[in-house]
Amino acid sequence: MRATGIAGLLLIGSLACAGQEWEIGAGAGYGLYRTASVYAPDGKATAGVRNRFALSGILGQDLFEHFSGEVRYVYQDGDPFLSARGSKANIQGQSHAIHYDMLAHFSPRESRIRPYMAVGLGAKWYVVSGPENPAQPLSDIAHLVHTNELKPLLTAGGGVKLRFGALLVRLDFRDYITPFPKKVIVPAPFATARGLFHQFTPLVGVSYSF
Repeated sequence: MRATGIAGLLLIGSLACAGQEWEIGAGAGYGLYRTASVYAPDGKATAGVRNRFALSGILGQDLFEHFSGEVRYVYQDGDPFLSARGSKANIQGQSHAIHYDMLAHFSPRESRIRPYMAVGLGAKWYVVSGPENPAQPLSDIAHLVHTNELKPLLTAGGGVKLRFGALLVRLDFRDYITPFPKKVIVPAPFATARGLFHQFTPLVGVSYSF
């Protein structure tokens, strides 16, 4: 009986492995940021990252008919900035995000059109590549610093996969949510940073399933 049970487990495992499907692909889109704020005794400044293009790569595994998982990397070219009282401060930068998403599909794996919802966790690396302005405006509210900062990341969104044989065309939307990067945008003494950083990112991609 023990041998029969082991054989049954091996059979179930082999069937699960045989039924799985891998996916590898890339995409491009545009990162649209929702701004946050810094409040100081001398006033309030809008803080955020410039809206710029985004590039993405994915590796996914489709184990079940309606649920799958994927690792995604996203590069977004965007400069941290401050804006208040008719003045602006800017420093060159970009971000790198890597996360694991769980996808809940509304139709089976082999469907031609497969919409889904997604949620995931990961990390986002804010990178400042440009020099600081020694006479930076709005420094009485906050200061843009030439440094890098790693933040925890929550992702949420959805999309649709369009199947053409082994080729998939993907239309995706993600909201990349992190806490305020206070090492990159440093509030002045007695100032307070408020708000989360949201990077709303529509993406168009192509992937191959095997």
